[in-house]
This record gives sequence, structure tokens and C-alpha cells, in this order.
Amino acid sequence: MSSDGRSALDGEIHDLLRFAAQRSMLPRFRALADDEIEMKGEDDPVTVVDREVEGFLTEALTKLAPGVAVVGEEAAAEDTRVLDHLSGQCWIIDPLDGTANFTEGKEPFGIIVALADAGKAVAGWLYDPNKDRLCHTRIGEGAFVNGERIAAQTTGEAPPVTAVSRMYLTKEQAAMVDAKLAPHYTLVDIPRCAAEQYPRLALGENDVSSFKRTYAWDHAAGVLWLNEAGGKAARLDGSDYRVDEHDKPGLVGASSPAIWDEFVGRVLA
Repeated sequence: MSSDGRSALDGEIHDLLRFAAQRSMLPRFRALADDEIEMKGEDDPVTVVDREVEGFLTEALTKLAPGVAVVGEEAAAEDTRVLDHLSGQCWIIDPLDGTANFTEGKEPFGIIVALADAGKAVAGWLYDPNKDRLCHTRIGEGAFVNGERIAAQTTGEAPPVTAVSRMYLTKEQAAMVDAKLAPHYTLVDIPRCAAEQYPRLALGENDVSSFKRTYAWDHAAGVLWLNEAGGKAARLDGSDYRVDEHDKPGLVGASSPAIWDEFVGRVLA
């Protein structure tokens, strides 16, 4: 695909994400009825917005690239066989990233779309509708924010700023955070929204973040975008993140490879 073709695709997807947000998401922010929210599991809400946006994007992306499978978070929740497509060429959709925030009337929240092939993301788009900010990338071509190429930057703080959630940690893991990380990092909470966390790691707000849950719809686009920006996102053993191993726990993202190495060294020590 030519550079003009790639720019056109980024623009077309930006238009789709903006339209979906303006039609379905923003009008219902802080206006959801009780019967428009369900629980898929503990601390795992789903709303009418999730389903409406996923349906729209599934249809739109299928028209954009006929024959490419679509793996949506909500479709996979209803039928796990959808996950079989993650090993081939597929679109991956998180229609409302940060659903818990959205249901509580809080920001941030967004929409994430990735294009993957043979188990690895090859392109990604993370959209914040409140800022109309599109972070986008394509493998080997760099990372962009609203069309402007960016390079990952650290916070410059000492100690480095680390976003860690205790929400899904075991008692042993929480104790490890207190013993190994707290003395060496400024610990801050996560935004509960990957569409916000990955930009924070490249735009000078956070230096490192550790993720226990690694679902493809949350991380495929962000991992690629951060790596293309010059930061580093990888499994604790240093291996690449694969979308078809999204039920495998453990992932670390950092604003620089050096910060990644230091953090993981402390975790594994």
C-alpha cells in the first residue's frame, strides 16, 4: 500500500471511530439507564454502547476489507470460537475501552481497533473521543498522534513514575509490589483504560506500567504503537506480545527500553 493509501486508511478509520463515538457513545455518557448496563463478570460491565459500537464497526470494517475476520470483545464474550480468528488475518475491536469508567460517569474511555496477521498486530488505532485524539501506527512505520509522528519520551522524574493496579493482584503479588517496586518508583494508579495508558507511556506522563490481564482488544494496538514510538512493550520474559496468546498473563510497557529492563529486573529479582 502506498503512503497515500495508508494515510487514506487512517483517515477513514478515524472518521469511523469519531462517528461511532458521536452517535453512540458521547450522547450516553452520564446518561445510561440502569437497564442499559449488564455485568459479564465481577468488575466487568457491558453496556448498550459496547454492543452498538461493536456492531457498527464490525459491519464497517468488513466492508472496508471483505474477507478479513473480525474479533470483537463482545462477540468473543458470547462465542469463544470467535477467538480462533486471532491466529489469522483479523480486525480486533474494543468498542468501549474503559467501560467501567464510562458506567461510573468518569473519563477516560475510548475505542481501540487493531489489524493483526499470523498472531501479531500490524496496525493499530487508539481513539479518545473526548480529546478527538487518534494514536495510530503501522508496523515498521512509526507511531503517530493525529497524523504527527512522535517519539516516546520519559517523564524525566526520579524515581520513575509507575502505573500499577492492585485490582487483579493476589496477596503475594501485592506484597511483591510493596517490597520490590514501592521503594524505587513513584506508584500511581492506572486509568483503567488501555486507550489512555499507552499514550501516557509515550507522552511523558508515566514511565512504566505492568498489566496482568492481556486481552487482545486491550493491548494489540497499544503494544505496537508504543514499540513503534521507541518505547518497549513485551512479556516479562522479553518475548513479543502475540494477540493469539491473549489469555497468557503478564505484560510490561515502558517509555524506554532501559526503563523496561530495570523494572523487569526488579520484578524478577
